[in-house]
Amino acid sequence: MSETKVPHVVIVGGGFGGLSAAEGLKKAPVRITLIDRANHHLFQPLLYQVAMAGLSPADIAWPIRTILNDNKNAKMLLLEAVGVDLGAKTLWVHDGEVHEMSYDYLVLAAGARTTYFGHDEWAKYVIGLKDLDDAVEIRRRVLLAFEAAERSSDPEERRRLLTFAVIGGGPTGVELAGALVELSRFVLARDFKEINARVTRVVLVEGADRVLNTFDPELSESALRQLEDLNVEVRLKTMVTDIDERGVHFGDELLDAGTILWAAGVGATPLTETIGVELDRAKRVLVEPDCSLPGHPEAFAIGDMAVYLHDGGKPLPGVSPVAMQQGRFVARQIVRDIEKRPREKFEYVDKGSMATIGRSRAIAQMGRLKLTGFVAWLAWLAVHIFYLIGFRNRIAVLLNWGYQYFAYQRGARLITGRRLSPGAPKSADLRDDFMQPEASQITGTPRTWR
Repeated sequence: MSETKVPHVVIVGGGFGGLSAAEGLKKAPVRITLIDRANHHLFQPLLYQVAMAGLSPADIAWPIRTILNDNKNAKMLLLEAVGVDLGAKTLWVHDGEVHEMSYDYLVLAAGARTTYFGHDEWAKYVIGLKDLDDAVEIRRRVLLAFEAAERSSDPEERRRLLTFAVIGGGPTGVELAGALVELSRFVLARDFKEINARVTRVVLVEGADRVLNTFDPELSESALRQLEDLNVEVRLKTMVTDIDERGVHFGDELLDAGTILWAAGVGATPLTETIGVELDRAKRVLVEPDCSLPGHPEAFAIGDMAVYLHDGGKPLPGVSPVAMQQGRFVARQIVRDIEKRPREKFEYVDKGSMATIGRSRAIAQMGRLKLTGFVAWLAWLAVHIFYLIGFRNRIAVLLNWGYQYFAYQRGARLITGRRLSPGAPKSADLRDDFMQPEASQITGTPRTWR
């Protein structure tokens, strides 16, 4: 068979779904082009640990090209997908200029982005957690808040700077809130002399009547108790009405917070709006039972950018096991097409869910088995080490966790980056203002330090 007749499979996204599809096609008679706007695969379940200075970015990322080394029929291109023409079987990609890329099969696995429920203006004052840039920026803002509080002599300003609001009581919000308390109480409390970092206020805001509401109610209640044991202030059935430079508004009430972290809204990438198929409210693609796009069996959408309603009518959760299983499934359907065999219906196998609250605190649900506390935490550690890509990363993360557990230390407390947003909290602007003053800033009476 000549190379021109070999089916060309284009995979958009080097996350769990895209890489699983590429792996499933490793021995298939196809040529694969995987495109992504980042050159690395990101292990998103541990992204919050980078944000909370527990791990370094390189500990949870691995080059996509290295992962594909054994895929002799696959190559990776650093591009961003910006449009799809299903009729012409063409993908529009961008590398500074827009280009066309033809395909025989298309696998869309571009993931999700942070959304603010129609309030895009809030993005000036909060930051979500979807990639390494977000994690490094969160770490930067959090650490700068403590630095600013250490320099301030105003008790009210200190109180504001040491108040952190986390919006959203799902796994990301719970993990951020718990880790933030532990960072301040056990690590930063020993670093600062003028402030008492142990009195840091962390407020977790959730609109539903319980945190982690995709878990069994009994486990949600356990998670709430574990959060409260850490002194996280949990506010349930509380809706955010506005966010501005002063803080978070709940109707007439204002929470005066110096740093606001967003873990509440996730939607599909803008790519879905170019496809011309039916979308749900979160702009996710409504797919067929075989994960293909309606009317286009050669194109598939999987993971966070797709919504699968053929399993009892309830959408599948936006977690990595769903994307991985869909990626492997789609690869099998492409092979079945090539072999002239009928397609199958996707069936998700739920192997359980886990969420960590902090040191020795977690919940886990695996079928009828429910775990809480230290045992759930150990299970969470084992699962995440197992699924990390790269032997070096597994060893690095394991050693880091061991060091943190016994020494109550976090070695990634680096203030880096300069990605400022126009309305960012004052604490986010201090490094540039303090380290690089303009001439007008160094005239007049010098400041007296205590």
